[in-house]
Amino acid sequence: MANPIITKIIFSLVLSLVFVSSSLASFDVPFIVAHKKATLSRLRSGAERVSVSIDIYNQGSSTAYDITLADENWPKDIFDVVKGNTSQSWDRLDAGGLLSHSFELEGKVKGMFYGSPALITFRIPTKTVLQEAYSTPILPLDVLAEKPPVQKFELVSFFWLSMGL
Repeated sequence: MANPIITKIIFSLVLSLVFVSSSLASFDVPFIVAHKKATLSRLRSGAERVSVSIDIYNQGSSTAYDITLADENWPKDIFDVVKGNTSQSWDRLDAGGLLSHSFELEGKVKGMFYGSPALITFRIPTKTVLQEAYSTPILPLDVLAEKPPVQKFELVSFFWLSMGL
C-alpha cells in the first residue's frame, strides 16, 4: 500500500513543477497535468480491490478540447475491472479546470505490480496534431500480500506508553 506521506510529497513536487513550468510556457495554450493514485483494500472474502483515481488539471491559459484518458496498462490476467472504465472522454477542460475519473479493479494474482502512467490526449485549436500528456506513475502495489494481523490493543498500549501516560 502506498505511504500517504510519500504520495503527498510526490504530488506537491509535481504541482510545484507545474507552476514553474506553466510560468515558463508560452501564453494561450493548455498545460495538462495529471495525478494518478491507487489504493488497495482487502475484502472479507480474501480478494483485494484496487481503487484508482486520476485527476486532470489544466494549468494553462486556454481551453483543451477532446480530452481522452486511457489507463489501459492493467493486465487482464492479473486484474478484473469491477467498477467503472479504464478510459474516459470529455469535450473540454477550461483553463484552471479539473476533471476526475475513477474505477475499481480486483486483483487475481498475488505479487508486486508496477503500474505505468495513464495517457491523456487533447486538442489545441491552433494545432492539427493531438497533444499528449502522461499522469504520474503509481507506487508499486503488493497485491494479495501476506500481511501479519495487526494487534490493535498493542498499538494503543505502545501509543500511551510513548506519550508517558
